[in-house]
Amino acid sequence: MTTEQYRELSKSSHFENRWHRAVFGAMTTIALVLIFVLNPDAALVYATNMFGSLRAPGEPAFIAGHRGDRAHFPENTIPALQGVLDSDFDFVETDIQLTADGVPVLIHDLDVDRTTNGTGLVADLTLAEIKSLDAGTWYSGEFTGAQVPTLDEFLDIFQSSKKKAMLELKGIWTEEQVRVVTGLIYARGVQGRVIFQAFDFETLEALQKAAPVFPRVLIQRYLPSDPVALANRYGAIAILTSPASLEADPSVVQKLHDAGLGIVLYTLNKKGRWSDALELGVDGIITDKPSSLDKWIAENAPGT
Repeated sequence: MTTEQYRELSKSSHFENRWHRAVFGAMTTIALVLIFVLNPDAALVYATNMFGSLRAPGEPAFIAGHRGDRAHFPENTIPALQGVLDSDFDFVETDIQLTADGVPVLIHDLDVDRTTNGTGLVADLTLAEIKSLDAGTWYSGEFTGAQVPTLDEFLDIFQSSKKKAMLELKGIWTEEQVRVVTGLIYARGVQGRVIFQAFDFETLEALQKAAPVFPRVLIQRYLPSDPVALANRYGAIAILTSPASLEADPSVVQKLHDAGLGIVLYTLNKKGRWSDALELGVDGIITDKPSSLDKWIAENAPGT
């Protein structure tokens, strides 16, 4: 798909013009307000719909493959993402940035230096320039020629799966930029299986306005004094945080659960961390080793 086709899709997919989007946005906002006024447990229902349930201590958390299956494939490439989609894991997690010509691509770092044979910031490179790079050889010669995928290419393989996706918007996004992404998602009809996540508060606000019906996860490396209030402020269904943030105050898990909010940890790759997470009752674990974690949970939390 060309850059111009992406732009046209972002304008026409799902809503054909600004007036349609404005009307839909207003109707959605009114509907959401009514839902939460008439049903204060709506946030709990939505979190449990996406996560299956809010876990009790000892129950197995859901597994999300971090940037795909990084243990066996070069991260954020089609092989890594397909590896998760072909597995028994619950979620695939990946990162989205925009190229210089406005096309969403899947790459974690702000520059292409670490995971490709090129150099430079993603935001300064066109889609054609990024597509010319090798994103697999750094990991193994077996994957020479693997490319940085577009969101469109990922959605092609995601559409036929039954998995859910956690899509992190890297950096600061505007409402219009968010709509480029949601237009592609709506075009595939997979909006019910997508969660957005972000660190940046401006991006979360853009998501609230441009994509209010999509569940949002707030990423915080270290939790604030009142994580429930912060999550509610941005309409998040969960907080994604580091294990270190829970070590000081493990009661945060119960506080979030009491408020109908989930808690997910990143990036846990060691058995000791997995054990601690399950004992606390976290709802999800993002890991570079999804296959190993899946086997470990089956052996250590069977039948739960």
